[in-house]
Amino acid sequence: MRYGEGGGLTAEGRARRESLRLEAAGLFEQGLLSDAQIGRRFRVTRMSVNRWRRAWQAGGTAALVSKGAGGARCKLTDEQLTCLQEALELGPAAHGWTEDQRWTLERIGEVIWELFAVSYTPAGVDVLLHRIGWSVQAPSRRATERDEQQVQNWRAEVWPTVGRPRRTWAPGSASKTKPARG
Repeated sequence: MRYGEGGGLTAEGRARRESLRLEAAGLFEQGLLSDAQIGRRFRVTRMSVNRWRRAWQAGGTAALVSKGAGGARCKLTDEQLTCLQEALELGPAAHGWTEDQRWTLERIGEVIWELFAVSYTPAGVDVLLHRIGWSVQAPSRRATERDEQQVQNWRAEVWPTVGRPRRTWAPGSASKTKPARG
């Protein structure tokens, strides 16, 4: 799971990791254990402990405090996200796209710009949509002449009588002097 899909550390996970770093700072002050020993104690890599130690030496215990959630901050407030969701639920026609009733990432980006004067790339719009609980949907394209009753009849009557497809692959050999075994 990616960060934009709700992955990453929760607040509890960040607090747990911060407590490990702060506990390691106490061990750094004592100076009795190596980075490898501290890493084994906390079940982290020696390189992580080494990074903590360098941060601690440069800025003290305050340098090991969590900086909060990672990743880019959302450019829209919670109220704007609610407003955007309501605008999207009205459909593309309400925003001037009458010829094609599908939302695209580019169109949604234009709506965001019109409503809030905030610019998003199509990839950013995709992340934003996942944040508000929307997902990409591929429309089903069916012929207007399609008769569902005929399709159901064909599946029930004809399809069971169709034989298994013949085997299209057989063992073989590219060698002219060594033919394949059957």
